[in-house]
Amino acid sequence: MTDFSVAEPRPQTPVSSLPFYQWTFPGGALWTEFHRADSGYLLRFPDLADYLVSAAGDRVVCHAAPGVSDETTRHLYLNQVLPLALSRVGKLVFHASAVDVGGAAVVFAGESGRGKSTLAASFATSGNPFLTDDGLVIEERAAEYWVAPSHPSIRLWDDSRQALVRLGAPTAEPVPFTSKTRFLAGDEIPFCNEPRPLRRVYFLGDATSPRVSIEQVSKSDALIELVKHSFLLDIQARELIAAHFDRLSRLVAPGIYFTLDYPRTYESLPDVRRAVLEHVGA
Repeated sequence: MTDFSVAEPRPQTPVSSLPFYQWTFPGGALWTEFHRADSGYLLRFPDLADYLVSAAGDRVVCHAAPGVSDETTRHLYLNQVLPLALSRVGKLVFHASAVDVGGAAVVFAGESGRGKSTLAASFATSGNPFLTDDGLVIEERAAEYWVAPSHPSIRLWDDSRQALVRLGAPTAEPVPFTSKTRFLAGDEIPFCNEPRPLRRVYFLGDATSPRVSIEQVSKSDALIELVKHSFLLDIQARELIAAHFDRLSRLVAPGIYFTLDYPRTYESLPDVRRAVLEHVGA
């Protein structure tokens, strides 16, 4: 799939070319620079690490900035770099979480801050193991779609932790660029480590609904949402973009796409779980 290795740390020297794309935080601060390199791509996380990704996406080499911990570079690789590299391998990868409901995958997709991880943790701590917190990979097998399990951890803000996870649950080492805590799967937060057939995809609304609301979306709207939530390493590679759209067009055919909106309070989560479980069963 994708081989990952860590090389010697090195200072981040200036790059001769301008980035062809950037990720920024909501306030406008730079998060990631995307550069083309002779052997593929350079993904730079300022003051943290450089990741060299092969053109085919099958190899990633990390050069941490001096003093940056191994936990930080691995965290960046798993949650940021690997999903992008997999998109070059030809995988369908999305900003989405997923849980196991009755042996099938139920997916929650949405913009940052819409509650994907909170929903995954809420379902997991209530008996439905999670498949992924983010970086959802969907694979096509004999005309069916399957959700692959990701790394067994969930990242939560402190208020979600207090509401959903008991004290003492195992956590990973903190990293400097986020105040989220990464909780490791276990008895407190069960994890599904086997692929599951795709059953439902819920696009999370903006919390304008006063109660839990589930509505089916059209194929065209589902396609637009899938495009919005796709991980793509090179948004300027026309042939790859065309192939990506072709795969997405087939993916929307099953008609399993819905919007899910609800008040963003922890008290509403039992109602959300109940509504989703009933909807999946129906």
